[in-house]
Amino acid sequence: MDQKRIFDKVSIKCSRLTTKTYSTSFSLGVRCLQKELRDPIYAIYGFVRFADEIVDTFHDYNKAELFVRFQEETHRSITDGISLNPILNSFQAVVHTYKIERELIDQFLMSMETDLHKKNYDEEGLKDYILGSAEVVGLMCLRVFCKGDVAMYLRLKPFAMSLGSAFQKINFLRDLNADYLGMGRTYFPGVDIASFDDVSKEQIEKSIKTDFDAGYKGIKQLPRSARFGVYVAYVYYLALFRKIQNTPSAHVLKSRIRIRKRHKARLLAYSYLKCQFNML
Repeated sequence: MDQKRIFDKVSIKCSRLTTKTYSTSFSLGVRCLQKELRDPIYAIYGFVRFADEIVDTFHDYNKAELFVRFQEETHRSITDGISLNPILNSFQAVVHTYKIERELIDQFLMSMETDLHKKNYDEEGLKDYILGSAEVVGLMCLRVFCKGDVAMYLRLKPFAMSLGSAFQKINFLRDLNADYLGMGRTYFPGVDIASFDDVSKEQIEKSIKTDFDAGYKGIKQLPRSARFGVYVAYVYYLALFRKIQNTPSAHVLKSRIRIRKRHKARLLAYSYLKCQFNML
């Protein structure tokens, strides 16, 4: 094994470790993909997670400076075909292998950068933010799932975007307390978080259901190699969404809604049976 291949192997191990450390739920979904799809998705997640950590958690450091550096290193790694940052080295390899468009990457970085300074969003601003923070990430993953089949990618593109949007809006609801009280962010236009009530919550939930319904149609059309893993993520988020729906708005604002490990295990078994017997 040549030295570059050894470094690439070390790099993807870092991406796997990052995914498993930061998100047990996402890791579960990745493990349900066919083996050849897992490492590319780990690489995408590692890239996305590092960018998100810069803007959300590194409060004792110059986040703007760190983000500019990360942005520059991302572009340089893609141009050079290598990076000494193992997360970016893994990501650039996936970008080249699956022909992930630069505009998807730029759109994602643009949304992440807005979290450094923007606290409130109007309808258009929220649409742009979700496009960059979630929908394009779904499209990066879809490039991997389609393995170069451009016709399939174009056909499934709107469904992947809808599913990404649904997941992001659920994250917003789940993290309402941390975003508003911890960082002063308000993602939902026209909603006064200080007086967040059941009416406001139901309006948001209607939008999420529309996105969920569209995303599910796309899952049924995915290649079998990807369908089970994406369906597991869908079922998990659907369970989280239903729990939020059944939780009063005051409680949603005060605490982070979670799915227990025992329930996740049941959801995994349910998803396996549905996919195994082609019952989607």
